[in-house]
Amino acid sequence: MANTSRPVGRTALLASAVALLGLVGACGSESSTSSAPQPTQAPRTTAPGTGSGTAPAATAAPSDTAGSASASARTDGRCHTSELRAAVGRVDPGAGQRNFPIVLTNTSDRTCTLYGYPGAAFVGASGEQLGPDPERAPASPKTVTLTPGKSAWAGLSFSSPQISGARTATPAALLVTPPDEHDPIEVEWTAGEVPVGGDESSVSLTALEAGTGP
Repeated sequence: MANTSRPVGRTALLASAVALLGLVGACGSESSTSSAPQPTQAPRTTAPGTGSGTAPAATAAPSDTAGSASASARTDGRCHTSELRAAVGRVDPGAGQRNFPIVLTNTSDRTCTLYGYPGAAFVGASGEQLGPDPERAPASPKTVTLTPGKSAWAGLSFSSPQISGARTATPAALLVTPPDEHDPIEVEWTAGEVPVGGDESSVSLTALEAGTGP
């Protein structure tokens, strides 16, 4: 009787070896696949104001605000009360009139402008106004540019009370308010009586122009 157990055992052993090699190959393939770098996904961004996301919302740079403030300061060239000195010039009599230049001088270290008519009011020692506000003489105002130390003037005129017969008072001061300002400058009044009521009592005021008077 032939012995067949040895060939069968060798066949089984070969089959087991083939199966083991296949298993090792499969494991190596999986390891190689798992170690390959995965493509990275770009982070999702969301436009500001449309929801959550990783993109920061846009903000205005601080320099933008500073630049706007500087531009505003440059365009505001008006002379302010705190930058001016007021004075009343020497009387210029003529044809029954008394004429005085009201002079505004730039005391600041910057160039500024004046345009139009100043305000003017006579006041007594206790600060009460004497007479009505002056009337504005017809004119075509022009912008007056004042570099530091330069002046502009407006003419204050009224009929001589000794001739007109108007009711009079002697002011303690003249309050002068620069155009477009609210705070007046007080100037001592030393020119005597002024008309405050009755016939021919009106006081007129001209628009500002460059210089200190006629």
